[in-house]
Amino acid sequence: MSAQDRLTDALYGLGWSTVKKLPEPVAVRLGQTIADLAWKQRGKGVQRLESNYARVVPGASPERLAELSRAGMRSYLRYWMESFRLPAWSEERIKSGFDPKDLHYLTEGLAAGKGVILALPHLANWDLAGAWVTTQLGIPFTTVAERLKPETLYDRFVAYREGLGMEVLPHSGGTAFGTLARRLRDGGLVCLVADRDLSASGVEVGFFGDTARMPAGPALLAQQTGALLLPVTLWYDDSPVMRGRVHPPVAVPESGTRAEKTSVMTQALADAFATGIADHPEDWHMLQRLWLADLDPAKGPS
Repeated sequence: MSAQDRLTDALYGLGWSTVKKLPEPVAVRLGQTIADLAWKQRGKGVQRLESNYARVVPGASPERLAELSRAGMRSYLRYWMESFRLPAWSEERIKSGFDPKDLHYLTEGLAAGKGVILALPHLANWDLAGAWVTTQLGIPFTTVAERLKPETLYDRFVAYREGLGMEVLPHSGGTAFGTLARRLRDGGLVCLVADRDLSASGVEVGFFGDTARMPAGPALLAQQTGALLLPVTLWYDDSPVMRGRVHPPVAVPESGTRAEKTSVMTQALADAFATGIADHPEDWHMLQRLWLADLDPAKGPS
């Protein structure tokens, strides 16, 4: 392991071991302070965030984009502070920490014996939403985690999410899709973050006026298993409670090839994501390149 990898792993370990012990008001202030410092430094992540916001809010002035990126960094650090502290939260704190609308799409789908796929963009805190599902609803679910470097950091994330009641599968290795399909055929729940895919299997979609690539997995799983595919969007307000909405099901087209159906369904997901992101752009934590026009083939995605 390189020195950089060891440092990265140590910093995350420090977050989970130390931040979770802080009183909540102290953790909130610490997150805002770190966010403001990072925003003032104008690093690559902040610049990319503003560039992405410029597509989401067309015609925004530089001053407006700066306001958005500052709020975006505060939202991003709120996510991290909550995530570091989630393992120490009581069941009641988790239950009171999330207030989703139109939950009936999920509960009715599961009650009907269908598997359900929840697909989310990188909005607010998807880990908190997952912990709420396992705690408030008492429903276990399966998700997928991208393999991170160093491997010890990936192990930390898996242990963290499993501690919140999630079954976590590695994104690489080729076995995740089959396991997800089995869970859905058994009437289970699968949750996937699905607004960014730079692999060769990604589906091109129109997104805020340009072309991006999103994963085909949610649409393919729905086609193959008959599971209900539900977009979900999340956001923060000025309270300690995260808000959310379960959107109506994305239907499988009656005709067309598998690729054509997948394209239509993934575009429908992208459209649902776009409504939530447009309403709460500061809570979209996309500090990387997303649109194909922004990718540099010489350097690869970042």
